[in-house]
Amino acid sequence: MGINQDKYWQALLKKDKTYDGVFFYGVTTTGVYCRPSCGARMPLRKNVRFYLTGEAARQDNLRPCKRCRPDIDYDAQNDLMHDVCRYIQNNSQRRLTLEVLANQAGMSAGYFQRVFKKSIGMSPRKYQEACRINQFKSDLKSSDSVTSAIHSSGYESSSRIYEKLDTHMGMTPSSYRKGGESELISYASQSTPLGTAMIGATDRGICFLQFDQSADDLLALLKAEYPKAKLRPMPEENQPLFSQWMNVLNAFLEGKTTQLNLPLDIHGTAFQQMVWEYLTTIPVGELQSYTEVATSIGRPKSVRAVASACANNKIAIAIPCHRVIRGDGSLAGYKWGLSRKRTLIDLERKVSSLSHD
Repeated sequence: MGINQDKYWQALLKKDKTYDGVFFYGVTTTGVYCRPSCGARMPLRKNVRFYLTGEAARQDNLRPCKRCRPDIDYDAQNDLMHDVCRYIQNNSQRRLTLEVLANQAGMSAGYFQRVFKKSIGMSPRKYQEACRINQFKSDLKSSDSVTSAIHSSGYESSSRIYEKLDTHMGMTPSSYRKGGESELISYASQSTPLGTAMIGATDRGICFLQFDQSADDLLALLKAEYPKAKLRPMPEENQPLFSQWMNVLNAFLEGKTTQLNLPLDIHGTAFQQMVWEYLTTIPVGELQSYTEVATSIGRPKSVRAVASACANNKIAIAIPCHRVIRGDGSLAGYKWGLSRKRTLIDLERKVSSLSHD
């Protein structure tokens, strides 16, 4: 394969991640070579040379960039990290220290921590916690008691598992074991620039934020999402908090702020949590394809699973699945309608451009 100067230069201008590994570029004024997606300052065209391999760049007396590390085989590194993931999944009930996992990968602890987080999208500790919680959930459905499920999933005491519930389960173990039965969710709705919105919340945070034509339609959706939970209108004493949440949401939808700091009560599979956590890191005004998201979380072959995680999102906007589109630039689907997705994208681009002026 030859070097297509114009094509590679256009890819470099876009910092296109899909060309990482296809070519490298060297900068004669700095003496370094980089990946196309490198975040370094864009060089002048006259100072750029293209190479098909890192070896060719090194033979031209260029050294690897310390920022994007083009001398590292990230595909092999990602494969190794996924081997570690499988090891964690199979041993989640054990106490796996950072040193134990680093030895498994043949790396120093500090370097392993950085590589794992970059490849998988979360820290080794957080990944093991997600695996352990998922095992606990599975054990709850088949065990005779909550206590036996706690111990079989590797927790030493009930206090340790209850510490983790707010971010992983969204309900107590006994409630989850009964399919969400007796979980109390308060709800209220209000008009927004995107139509009627309903917020449903437990005492740990928002577990439901969706849009539809009417409050009745939204209540039907809430019942479908949590069929065994106890639902009640937002009590009077919680109305000020609900008003505060709606004010934050409306300020965002009116382009008055780019921040949407809301307390969330989320639970999902380890993979869904990985995707949702990554989506919150996509800057306001920017879009990524399902393929780019899958590649960024270290799961390049899981494009359909990424799309499924977006479709299963119960919390609109705060988990910004609207920032994910098809690779050809089309909007693809959106749980709350393509017109809302287009409105959100246009709004965020406008706000982002104003903030950079």
